[in-house]
Amino acid sequence: MNHHSHTRRNFLKTVSVLGAVGAAGCAQTGTSPGGATMKTAYNPSAKFEVNVSEVEFRRTAKGRQLMARIYQPQGAGPFPVVLDLHGGAWNAKNRMAEQPMNRALAASGILVVAIDLTLAAEAPYPACVQDANYGVRWLKWKAPSLNGDPTTIGIYGSSSGGHVAELLGMRPKDPRYGAIPLPEAPNLDATIAYVATRSPISNTFARYQNALDKKRDSMIKNNTNFFNPIESIHEANPQEILDRHEQVTLLPLLVMQGALDDNVLPPVQEKFVNSYRAAGGDVSFTVFEGSVHEWTADPGPQTTRAQEMVKAFIAKQLAAGRRVG
Repeated sequence: MNHHSHTRRNFLKTVSVLGAVGAAGCAQTGTSPGGATMKTAYNPSAKFEVNVSEVEFRRTAKGRQLMARIYQPQGAGPFPVVLDLHGGAWNAKNRMAEQPMNRALAASGILVVAIDLTLAAEAPYPACVQDANYGVRWLKWKAPSLNGDPTTIGIYGSSSGGHVAELLGMRPKDPRYGAIPLPEAPNLDATIAYVATRSPISNTFARYQNALDKKRDSMIKNNTNFFNPIESIHEANPQEILDRHEQVTLLPLLVMQGALDDNVLPPVQEKFVNSYRAAGGDVSFTVFEGSVHEWTADPGPQTTRAQEMVKAFIAKQLAAGRRVG
């Protein structure tokens, strides 16, 4: 549903209601991959101190060490778990890109882990999707030791990270994406409970056409570096996956879109949302007035609103019993 017309006041009321649901209804018992029984509660209005640390994640095929940045609430737990996938047009940025969102989520009582991804200059599609698939499995394995409940895992992805998140959500058991083994827990899969996104590249070919139309050489190069051969831009296009009526998993999806975004165009995003709904998916879609592609990087009312919206979305999924094995 498009909440474009909702006022800030009404939104905060919704968050308060969902917070009450989280406190009363999100205490659920599950079983971790290690077999331990866990009880997980989430109240999005809660406040926690957050400890930030870093660990080695994995090495790329060319030997670069990828890192994972862990935002760990300090409390009894266990906490719900979110894997953050950074943007950067598949060619840039790292685990630091979404620190404001990650800190805000962690401070509300969510174990957030942001990972580096292979960049296009190191390897084209599907390398970073493979990193992310491995990241889901790796985090399921690691979460209990970090006071997190792996059965609650969801993904937050921004821009190209949102594109990767959508692919993982739609194709959780694609053997190409799951090609990196996890010897410590070989039976874990990459299923997740939900996907939350900011400015996701939901139509890769439309974005490439937009770059060509605007003669943006850097954006054109970002696409040709990642989609190599260029024909893979269609195979890995969430919009075209739906158009082709592929057999996919349709998880609850949150899409937050800037009204002034000239990188991922709002009408293109809206078309994807409509296609996702038509296919039977549950998607919440909000356009943020006066906001460009990366608005959540800067402090302000719309950034705060986006943070509260993601918290409320996660609370709703937990209250509905969204869990994974």
